Amino acid sequence: MRRPKLGRPRLPRTRAGRRRAVQAVMAGCVLALTPITWLYVSTGDRLRTTADAPRTDVAVVFGAGLWDGEPSPYLAHRLDAAATLYRAGRIEVVLVTGDNSREDYDEPDAMRAYLTKHGVPDARIVSDYAGFDTWDSCVRARKIFGVDRAVLISQGFHIRRAVALCEAAGVRSYGVGVDDKHDVTWYYGGTREVFAAGKAALDVLFEPDPHFLGPEEPGVRRALTAAR
Repeated sequence: MRRPKLGRPRLPRTRAGRRRAVQAVMAGCVLALTPITWLYVSTGDRLRTTADAPRTDVAVVFGAGLWDGEPSPYLAHRLDAAATLYRAGRIEVVLVTGDNSREDYDEPDAMRAYLTKHGVPDARIVSDYAGFDTWDSCVRARKIFGVDRAVLISQGFHIRRAVALCEAAGVRSYGVGVDDKHDVTWYYGGTREVFAAGKAALDVLFEPDPHFLGPEEPGVRRALTAAR
């Protein structure tokens, strides 16, 4: 049995048809790029460095994967920035938020262990084990841990989305974008953000509940009380 041949896509034959096709493609491109444009416009004045980050009680560090149970290089750079801010006296408590959806994968505990090795006291670290994505982490920071102002730490290609989502979740946020080598992972992350921006816009619009919310936790409040 012979397979039917697939016809080649044909351009419209008339000038008006071709014009409409071009306009449709352009409209699609504009629509696709609108969310990422929103992220850049809405967070332009919220980005800082470790040198000029505002003094804030809490820093939030987002998970970025583990390698053999240890923080990946990208995650380690985020944690290094948090440790730098702590040693400089710009933050008091670090909220580490990541994935612990299975027994053999625990981002928050790996992040905690790394920070304690780099000079952050264990009592100043609070773990969020249900930070399954950026929106979940932001909502839980506000609703579960009571954080209403924070410095967020992530890679440069992700930090704008983190700031926009945490602002929408009720956390007054400043973002510290960590510089990294522009390798394959960096370019993949940057490309992914174009598509993730669309989901971010939907999260802000519809404000879905996190995958897991649970009861309020006093960890941040207790850590801040002990710090003072």
